[in-house]
Amino acid sequence: MLIKRPSDIASSDITPPEVYAGRREFLRAAAVAGAGAALGSGLMLGSASVRAGEKIPNLRESRFSTDETPTSREDITTYNNFYELGTDKGAPAQNGHKIKTRPWTLVVDGECGAPGEIGIEELLSDFTQEERIYRLRCVEAWSMVVPWVGFPLGDLLTRFKPTSKAKYVAFETLYDPEQMPGQRRALIDWPYVEGLRMDEAMHPLTILGTGLYGEVLPGQNGAPLRLVVPWKYGFKSIKSIVRISFTSIEPPATWNILQPDEYGFYANVNPRVDHPRWSQARHRLIGEGFFARKRPTLMFNGYADQVASLYSGMDLAKHF
Repeated sequence: MLIKRPSDIASSDITPPEVYAGRREFLRAAAVAGAGAALGSGLMLGSASVRAGEKIPNLRESRFSTDETPTSREDITTYNNFYELGTDKGAPAQNGHKIKTRPWTLVVDGECGAPGEIGIEELLSDFTQEERIYRLRCVEAWSMVVPWVGFPLGDLLTRFKPTSKAKYVAFETLYDPEQMPGQRRALIDWPYVEGLRMDEAMHPLTILGTGLYGEVLPGQNGAPLRLVVPWKYGFKSIKSIVRISFTSIEPPATWNILQPDEYGFYANVNPRVDHPRWSQARHRLIGEGFFARKRPTLMFNGYADQVASLYSGMDLAKHF
C-alpha cells in the first residue's frame, strides 16, 4: 500500500502550529468566500433539504461533554486534515462543498447476522432521535475542543447483529476523485481505511458525527458521516464513511500501513509514548497562539476514567 513515505510529503502536509497561526486569517477568509459562492449558486450538498451550516433541531447535551470553552467554529472548519480534499490545511475548506451528501448509502457487512445498506436519510431518521452535542477534546497535530453533534456508533452497529466472530470494526471512506480532488494524487492507496476493536467501537464515547456547533456537518469536517473517537489521535476518526465491516482479524488502517513505526493501530493519546520525530507530552490548543504556554497532554486525552479499562493488562508502549 505504501506509495510515499510521510517524509516524502510536502512540509505543508504537516504544518506546525506556528505557521498555522500566521495563516489562520487567510484561511478563514478563503473558506467564507468558498462557502458563500457554493450557497449562492444553489449548491445544497445534493439535496434541497440539506445544507451545510443548517441548524439541527432538538439537540441536548451529552453527559460526556467537557466544560472547557469550545474552539471557534472558524478554526474548526478552516484548519483540517482531510487528504481526500487536499494536503494543505486550508484545502479541505476550499474543496469541502464538492462532496455531494445526497444520495448517500452506508454499507454494513462482514461478521454480522443482518448485513445490508442504509441510506443517510433513514439513518438520520432512525438514530438521531437522541442526537446530542458532545463537546469533546480532539487531538490531531493540534488540539481542539469541538462541539460535535452525533450519536453513539454502537446504536447503529447493534442493528446489524454482529456475531461472536466480530472482533473488530473496519471503516472505509468514499472514493470519488471527481468529488475529492486529493484522491487524484497517489499519496496513499485510496480509499482511506481505519479500524477499531469491537469493544472500542461499542463504547458510548465513540460516536458517529453528523454535525458541529449545532449545524449540519460541512464537507471539510467529514460530511455526512464521520467517526469521532476522542481518546485517540485524529487520524483514527475517519471521515465521509461509506462502508462499515465487522471482521474477525485486525483490519488495515491507512496511516498504520504507511508508517507503522510512527502510527500505531490503537493511536491512543499517551504522553509517555513519543512520536519518533516529536514529543507528545505537551500541546497547545488551536486559537491560543504560538506563544501560549503548552499544556500537559493527558492520558487518553483526559478520558481515562471512561476508557482506561478497555486496555487493562496491555503494554501501551508496544500497542501504541
